Amino acid sequence: MGVSGCGKSSVGAACAQALGWPLHEGDTYHAPQSVAKMRAGTPLTDADRAGWLDRLAQLLAPGEGGEGLVLTCSALRRSYRERLRVARPHLGFVYLSLGYEPALARVQARADHFFSPALVANQFATLESPQDEPLVLTLDALRPVQALVLEIAAWTSARTLSPVATPAGDAA
Repeated sequence: MGVSGCGKSSVGAACAQALGWPLHEGDTYHAPQSVAKMRAGTPLTDADRAGWLDRLAQLLAPGEGGEGLVLTCSALRRSYRERLRVARPHLGFVYLSLGYEPALARVQARADHFFSPALVANQFATLESPQDEPLVLTLDALRPVQALVLEIAAWTSARTLSPVATPAGDAA
């Protein structure tokens, strides 16, 4: 989880491969209207995200992920994370922490993503730190992907977590 540009997709894909778990890219579950809004630089509302969170929660339903799964999604607000925790008790979150300037630079460098750089500031305004929440691993998103994957894999194996909701899709 984390703001756009923190590396959720890259780290999530590498974690899925390392753990042998299926990967679900949260961005692919956005409604077409939401994608159009983000492409146009219009921030999503909680109402826009409701259906998206429902679809993600269905992915996390017990029995759907087998031993585990990696779900990339922003999960910026505590209420969003709680919605996902209801779907899968003991859900773990990896929070890829990144400052505004590096996030903006990364989003501006992406040519193939629908998320408008104009929305990065809104992501930071929406973000509620998961620091005091259960089963959250906070990592510096500027570290190399392989170092992050090793730490996430160790954290995951040290717990009996069903799935790991990694830094979710770069949008939302």
